[in-house]
Amino acid sequence: MTSMRAWRTTGEPGGLEAVRIPVPEPAADEVLVRVEVCGICRTDLHVVDHEIPVHRPRVVPGHQVVGRVETVGDDVRGLARGDRVGVAWLRRTCGECAFCRAGAENLCPRSEYTGWDADGGFAEYLTAPAAYVYALPPDADAETTAPLLCAGIIGYRALERANLVPGGTLGIYGFGSSGHVTAQLALASGARVFALTRGEQNRELAREVGAAFVGAEDDAPPEPLDAAIVFAPAGELVPVALRATRSGGTVVLAGIEMSDIPALSYADALFRERDLRTVTANTRADGMRFLALAANLRLRPRVTGIPFEQLHDAIDRLRDGRARGSMVLHVAAGQSGS
Repeated sequence: MTSMRAWRTTGEPGGLEAVRIPVPEPAADEVLVRVEVCGICRTDLHVVDHEIPVHRPRVVPGHQVVGRVETVGDDVRGLARGDRVGVAWLRRTCGECAFCRAGAENLCPRSEYTGWDADGGFAEYLTAPAAYVYALPPDADAETTAPLLCAGIIGYRALERANLVPGGTLGIYGFGSSGHVTAQLALASGARVFALTRGEQNRELAREVGAAFVGAEDDAPPEPLDAAIVFAPAGELVPVALRATRSGGTVVLAGIEMSDIPALSYADALFRERDLRTVTANTRADGMRFLALAANLRLRPRVTGIPFEQLHDAIDRLRDGRARGSMVLHVAAGQSGS
């Protein structure tokens, strides 16, 4: 097979087109992966809509890939044809800067990302550096594993940075793909979850997952939060979340993009040692720890399968706030959405 089906950006904001392009060749340190499924992430929407800077014109988005190794580069060790792997957002780092040497490779100034700097998983094949793919069990369910590779990993890192006290109350603002996986993780640790989100579909999902309180994004929770994570890319929610958080609590902003944050009142929003923190991508160590934890806890994202030809509609659903839980694009021949 010399060419493959793919979806790529057109160069115009919001543009996405179905094309046939050559199957890529892996470099010496890379593997060629035959894509089974690829999760559809809000970051993909940001790439398509140019809400984050264009890094590669006409890129193939997609960075929550489950597939099998097709070929390996000459320098690759430890992976072989047929191995089940996951390909995630973080694609490559320099390994030499102060951040990489300190174990903070997510802050590497030369970091590269799947579906942004290099073609991603909305295609039948992609290449990825072997050192940055995750080995998966051969029998892993592709559909429910895919969202764990970004929505799950980012949620895990956000929860780690939230400093949630044992048995504490966590507010989740925006209950989409990351929000509903993070809620399951927090509940498994003994926390209570308050979900504050737009859309009745998302509120129904929050109740289904086990949230103790469900309300609109700007509702006041019934009691002060010990910590909050803002997944919605809405800057106006930052002061809302800070005001809802108790003294000494933490608010974490988990998105790669966010609208402007309104002016903050020091006394109402930040005083009394409230912490405001952000999340920037993730490290490979985050991914390995989270995937092991997710397997032990048997985390199950709520997934809607999307046929390959219907990616446009799925992106529109994300854009309009009509998506529920996680959406996963079926890429391999013979698979269909549900």
